[in-house]
Amino acid sequence: DENTFKNVLGVVISQALDNTTAQINLLDITGKPTETNVPIILYDHTSGKVKDAFVHTLNYKGQPDTLVLDPLIVYDMEIHTVPPVRVDSVVIFSGTHTHIGANTPQGDLELRASPRISQSITCVVKPSGREEILHVQDFGTTQRYLSGTYDLEILTLPRIIQKGVHIKASAKTTIAVPPPGRVTIQTGVSGFGSIFVQREQGYEWVVDLSNSSERKVFQLQPGQYKVIFRSKFAQETGYSKSEEFRVSPGSSTIVKIK
Repeated sequence: DENTFKNVLGVVISQALDNTTAQINLLDITGKPTETNVPIILYDHTSGKVKDAFVHTLNYKGQPDTLVLDPLIVYDMEIHTVPPVRVDSVVIFSGTHTHIGANTPQGDLELRASPRISQSITCVVKPSGREEILHVQDFGTTQRYLSGTYDLEILTLPRIIQKGVHIKASAKTTIAVPPPGRVTIQTGVSGFGSIFVQREQGYEWVVDLSNSSERKVFQLQPGQYKVIFRSKFAQETGYSKSEEFRVSPGSSTIVKIK
């Protein structure tokens, strides 16, 4: 009868749901599911609502952990590597174990700073040849990225630009910066001016001097520099003064503008 049919149908649906499992295979450079420990968010493909969120885990056998997912939902999956990987329209097959795969080979970027650097340094990481900022990483840390090529902008004085840094899968890439030199600019009076570093094509602006202080201290990367200054009390361009100086790693330099 109808009630018996409904009961049997309910049992069948329940058994199908109970036997519906999945695993997410985060594939390394060799195609094996060894990548793990990254957050994953699952969205309902139709509504866009978050259906689940977790950190990917390998079980005690070293295999991706088993998940119980709803076969009535089509999922969009966002894997929060750096940069993130998205897999849309994931279908879970009822009553079976579904394998969901994504290519996520990762490597480490270690930013190493000299212990003699007294201030923190950050690095802006971008995809090679693009202006999109992926991450701002502190020196003294290690961060995992998808294997690929990146451009680094290291926020020292002056900035260090390293283009085309290749991060290899399952390997560590180390970037180090030389220790800076401590430079004290003594002007005797407050005024206006800037520090420039010498490049092949001429001088490049590094930083402005404070117009409210007679003594300024900077941590500068090794190189050849020029400081240009004019007292705020001077009313003629001819009173501008400049001094050249050199910075060596770990050095301490006093520049007096007379």
